Amino acid sequence: MKSSQQVEQFFREERIGTKSLIYLTFPAALSAMLNNAYRVIDQYAVQWLGVDAQAAIASCTFVLIAFFAGYTIFASGAISLVARAVGSENVNEQKRLIGSALTAALIAGILILTASGALAPWTVKSLGLQGNLAQQAETYLRWHALYCLPQAIMPTLDAIFIAYGRTKTVLLLQVIASLLNFLLNPVCIYTLKLGIGGAAMATGISEGVAVLLGLFLLSRTAHFDIKAFRLNNYALRIIKVGLPMCWGTLVFAGVYWALLRWVISPLGSTVNAALGIGFSVLEGFTWPVFWGFSMGIASIVGRCLGAGEVDKAKHAIQLAFRLVSLFGLLASAVFWWGGEALSGMFTNDAKVLQQAVLYAQVLAFSQLFVAYEALAEGILSGAGKTKSIFYWSAPLNILRIPCCWLFAIHYGYGAAAVWWVINVSTILKTLGKWSTVISGRWQS
Repeated sequence: MKSSQQVEQFFREERIGTKSLIYLTFPAALSAMLNNAYRVIDQYAVQWLGVDAQAAIASCTFVLIAFFAGYTIFASGAISLVARAVGSENVNEQKRLIGSALTAALIAGILILTASGALAPWTVKSLGLQGNLAQQAETYLRWHALYCLPQAIMPTLDAIFIAYGRTKTVLLLQVIASLLNFLLNPVCIYTLKLGIGGAAMATGISEGVAVLLGLFLLSRTAHFDIKAFRLNNYALRIIKVGLPMCWGTLVFAGVYWALLRWVISPLGSTVNAALGIGFSVLEGFTWPVFWGFSMGIASIVGRCLGAGEVDKAKHAIQLAFRLVSLFGLLASAVFWWGGEALSGMFTNDAKVLQQAVLYAQVLAFSQLFVAYEALAEGILSGAGKTKSIFYWSAPLNILRIPCCWLFAIHYGYGAAAVWWVINVSTILKTLGKWSTVISGRWQS
């Protein structure tokens, strides 16, 4: 295949150029943005159901991120270990890693979503939601549990393709899923009159089509072996590398869960809805781009270390730093000057819009650091040093809870205080992760 030949040429080069780096990372960045688009599409599609529906989607966002934490174990482990196996040209190990990772992701998805459907009332209550807002959130979670098993498999499938440098394949799958989701949402929500549950149904169907197509494309390569699709010792290796990333994502989701319960919900449904627009829409475009570059670098670092080419990895990191600096500054500009126009597309409520613009303009000051944080995580993830990511993320994320309550509720500074606490903690996390990268411990 042409894509495979270009990837092989990429790794035969003595030094990685800017064009070749963009070729590998930019499709991953776009696909990550599209992978996150289902929340943006849902947020847009339900606006005609009212503010409570938008607030319900916003509240469930961090519940779904908690679920994603469970899926992250296998995606993070796969991208690091498969990339190293590719670098060392160990085909048998590649097959066993792929089979184990996808099987484990499927089993984890079944367990997580079964529990989600059964515990939906408790989940909604724990978020501090009441009345119609609580009913809408519970409905969404139940429909999500019923239809969204493909979301458990897709991150690992994406990670496998990225480990091989096949980022265009990942982009193709996400384009198909996003387009289907955009077309199916109005049909399921309004034409079939399924309400907010239709949004979850549309997501599940569109992601399911992408998963089936991805598995078909994978089956046409030499890296696919149906006999390897079972749990074995490779699953333990994947879990060992991916578990710290899972804990980190789970803590992140738990922190926002707590913030919704004790800080955001007490500030009112307008702030709740604004958080959904800001997090799912504005950061739904910028963070996935940063994360896509992160995954691209993780793939490069993993394969370079597997091949014993540390200098090539260092050169790629230097080039990536320049690129994410540019995108970080662009994100800040979009947040500051474009926040009102973009947020206005997702709400007809003046108070919600006011709060969403406040979110965008405050978070504009940290977008460059968000970009740098994602790049540092990609370097450490590709090297398998995921514990360092957890140690610098979890404590500072947890500190957000008391600090946000203190300044927003106790001292009465409101939503702005929450967003500024997030800014400061982001900067500190970024500095910590880069201290690990600069130390060079990831090279061993």
